[in-house]
Amino acid sequence: MSTALSINEATAAMTAAGQIFEMDTVDIRGVATRVWKHAPATLRSVLDLSLNHATKDFLVYDDERYTFDRHYRYAATFAHRLREMGIETGDRVAIVSRNLPEWPMAFFATVGLGAISVPLNAWWTGDELEYGLSDSGARMVIVDSARLERLRPHLDRLEFLTDVIVVSEDRSVAPDLGDPHPRVRIRSFQDVLGDVADDVTFPDATIASDDDATIFYTSGTTGRPKGAVGSHRNAISNLMNLFFVGQRATMRFGGGNVDADGQSIQNSYLLNVPLFHATGCLAILIVNAASGGKLVMMHHFDARAALGLIEAEKITTFGGVPTIAMQVIDHPDFASFDTSSVRSVSYGGAPSPPDLVRRIRDAFPLAQPGNGYGMTETSAAVALNSGPDYIAKPTSCGQPMPVSDMAIVPEDFAGDEPTSDLPSGPDVVGELWVKGPTVVRGYWNKPEATAATFTKGWIRTGDVARIDDDGFVHIVDRAKDMIIRGGENVYCVEVEAAIFEHPNVSDCAVIGVPHPVLGEEVGVVVVLRHPSATTVTDIIEHARARLAHYAVPTHVYVRSEPLPRNPQGKVLKRQLRDEVVATA
Repeated sequence: MSTALSINEATAAMTAAGQIFEMDTVDIRGVATRVWKHAPATLRSVLDLSLNHATKDFLVYDDERYTFDRHYRYAATFAHRLREMGIETGDRVAIVSRNLPEWPMAFFATVGLGAISVPLNAWWTGDELEYGLSDSGARMVIVDSARLERLRPHLDRLEFLTDVIVVSEDRSVAPDLGDPHPRVRIRSFQDVLGDVADDVTFPDATIASDDDATIFYTSGTTGRPKGAVGSHRNAISNLMNLFFVGQRATMRFGGGNVDADGQSIQNSYLLNVPLFHATGCLAILIVNAASGGKLVMMHHFDARAALGLIEAEKITTFGGVPTIAMQVIDHPDFASFDTSSVRSVSYGGAPSPPDLVRRIRDAFPLAQPGNGYGMTETSAAVALNSGPDYIAKPTSCGQPMPVSDMAIVPEDFAGDEPTSDLPSGPDVVGELWVKGPTVVRGYWNKPEATAATFTKGWIRTGDVARIDDDGFVHIVDRAKDMIIRGGENVYCVEVEAAIFEHPNVSDCAVIGVPHPVLGEEVGVVVVLRHPSATTVTDIIEHARARLAHYAVPTHVYVRSEPLPRNPQGKVLKRQLRDEVVATA
C-alpha cells in the first residue's frame, strides 16, 4: 500500500499557519481575496532574489551566456536609461521581439522601475502592432530588426510613441536602423544601454503589490484584441502557485531536480514558447529568475535542434504546448541524443491527447508529465495536474490552486457571483468561473468588455467544464468561438471578418480542423457568389495579406449550399465541422 500523502493532506500540511505557503485574506479593489501570505511584494523583489544565484547561468542563446548577476546589471542599467528618457511609474513600454536575451532585460528594467511592460505578439501584422501600441499608449517600444521593418510604415500614426529601440537578430552586426524619423527616435539597444557597471543597482522607485505591471493582449470573440492589465501581485501569485505545486509533488512523491547521488542540480529550461505570451513570461521567465533556473533560448523551434540542446545543456524541463512534446518524441533521430537529464515535460494552452502521458513516460523514464489550465486573464496557471495524479486522471487539468476558487455556473445564470445553491457534483457541466489573486483587474481602457467578463473578483472564462468528486477540473468544451493552433489562440470572428472582405465571398464560417501535432488547424467553409471565379489559393492569399500567419486558413472548403444555421441565424459550427471533417 502506498504511503504517499494524498493531495489534500499535503495541501493542508503545506498551507498550515507558520508555513511558507500559509494563506491570508486581503482586500483587493474591494473584494476579499485569498493570497499567499509570504509572497514577495513585487517583481522587483524577484529580480533581487535572482542575485542569490549570481554566478549561475541564467540566459543562454547560441554562444551567448548571461549569469544572473550579469543579467541583473544589464536590466538595472537599462532601467536607468529608461528613467533618463523620461519613463516614469505607470508609463507603458512595449516589447515586440523574438526570444532574445534583451527581452528579459527590457522586461525587468520596465517593471523594476514601476512602469508597465506591454509584450506584443511578434507575429502580428503591422496594422495589429499599430493598434497594440496605440491602444496601450506606449511611449517606447523595444523591437528586433524584423519587427522594425514591419512597424516603420506606421510610425507617423503613433502619436504617443517617442522612442524605438532596436535589437539585432544577427548578433554579429549592429541593427540597420534605416532612415531617421522626423519625430520618433530610432536607436540600437546597445547604444542606448552604454557602459554597464559591475555594481550598478536599480533606480529608486515606489511600487505596491497591486500596482499595474503588465498588459498582455488577448483576442476576443468580437472586435479588436483586449489588453489584460496584470499587477505585480498577479504575477507573483502565479510564481507562488508554481512553487507550491512543485514542492507539493516532491513532498508526496520525492524526485525533483537531483542527480544519481541525490545532489541538487540546476533546473535547465528549454525556452521554446514566446516570451510575449503569459506562459513564456509569467510561468517560465519569472519563475526561473526567482528559483535560479537556466533558460536556454531558441531563435525558432526545431525538433532536432531542441534535441541537441537537451543533450548539450542538460535540459531538465521543456514543453510549453503539447505540439512541442510530440515533435521532439516523434523525431526520427530521437534515440541518437542523450535525453536522460529531462525531469519534467509540462504543457498547457492547447488540447492534449491522453495517450501523450504514456508516450512521455516511455520516452523520458525519469520525467513527470504535467498539464494545466490558465488564461492570459488569470496570469497563467490556476490549476495544474502532474506526476501520478496526471497519470491517474489524464483528461483533467488538475485541482485549483489553494488560493483560487473555481465554480461551475449554468449557462442561464444571471447573478454576479456564484452562490452556494448552484447545482454541484461530478456530472454538472457549465461555464467555469475563477476567482483568486492571479485574476487581472480588467481590460485596458475597455470598461464594457471588463464588465462583461469580470465580476466581484471572478472571471467568466467562457470554457465549459465539470469538477469531479476529487476536486479535479475537466475542460469539456470551449464556449468561445476559438481555435487553438499549436498554442496560439485564433478567434474565428477575426478570420471570418478578413475572409468576408473578399468580393466573391457571400458567406463563410471558420472551423477547427483536427491536426495530430498542432491540435487544430484553421479551416474555413466559404460560399462563393461566382464559384468558377475564385480558387482556394485566391482565398488563402487574400487571408495571408490581412492576418497573422498562424491565423491564415490552411484548409478551404467551397460549399455550394447555404451554411447550416439555427433559428436565430447562428451558424451551427459543430454540425458544419463534423460534415466537413467526415467528407474531407
